[in-house]
Amino acid sequence: MNYLSPEKLIESLEWRYATKAFDPSKKIDKKTWKALEHALVLTPSSYGLQPWKFFVVENQEVKEKLKAVSWNQSQVTDCSHHVVFAIKEKLDEAHITHFIEQTAKVRDMDAAALEGYKKMMIGDLVTGPRSKVVSEWAARQTYIALGNFMTSAALVGVDTCPLEGIDPVKYDEILGLTGTGWKVVVACPAGYRSAEDKYAGSKKVRFDSSELIVHV
Repeated sequence: MNYLSPEKLIESLEWRYATKAFDPSKKIDKKTWKALEHALVLTPSSYGLQPWKFFVVENQEVKEKLKAVSWNQSQVTDCSHHVVFAIKEKLDEAHITHFIEQTAKVRDMDAAALEGYKKMMIGDLVTGPRSKVVSEWAARQTYIALGNFMTSAALVGVDTCPLEGIDPVKYDEILGLTGTGWKVVVACPAGYRSAEDKYAGSKKVRFDSSELIVHV
């Protein structure tokens, strides 16, 4: 495997910024987008449970509706693909069973051998104390997916902008999620920056590493 050099990694992350203006005439090609979708699927999660769905919005009419409940931010309509991150409102035993069955299938093993693991997850997230805050737990998992998506996009030269400035309840309504057990947490348009975006050349403002990193 040819690994990315440390220099290229930093170059890509320096290049990335929260894109304020996308060029609506530039679309992400199918091969690149397929890789980015796969990057989303490969995102790690606690227990490996993947308590999320990713809605990829390309339909312009739907984008217009979502823009109206996203503080009218133009990124929503001008981007190539608008990714909406949703979570399961409550984690149930059926989801965990499905994960166990998938694990057994992929790894060619007997699901019965994973029974202890299954009971541990149920005891933690379904019947245990964390079941009361499992929606918050799932939301935190989803931000791992968001970060993974933005980093992956930067590595292939695709711009992104994380959006918390949205009305999740209205998003649920527009995407048909109301009453389904799923709810929107955050969104992230992706595409290519406009030449008119003045923020593209702005220097990143970060605290010095000595303030943020502690070696023990």
